[in-house]
Amino acid sequence: METYILLGFVLILSIYLGLELIAKVPSTLHTPLMSGANAISGIALVGALVLSRESDLQNMIAFFAVTFASINVFGGYLVTNRMLKMFKKK
Repeated sequence: METYILLGFVLILSIYLGLELIAKVPSTLHTPLMSGANAISGIALVGALVLSRESDLQNMIAFFAVTFASINVFGGYLVTNRMLKMFKKK
């Protein structure tokens, strides 16, 4: 039980810190930082797939992790592709 309390605390702290950091990033740096977020989400996908073969609770958490990480990776690639199209000659 103590582990879940600690994990919940880490989750809430990471959400707060993430929102604070993103709010302070200039818009010119936001898209390049998405590439790093895509790499981190790829790692989260692998971790969630490893986690998914355990208990029912871990299956549910892994499902949400895979869903949200996939959305982040796909959206990040769309944004990066859109940014790269801006630099192509017409």
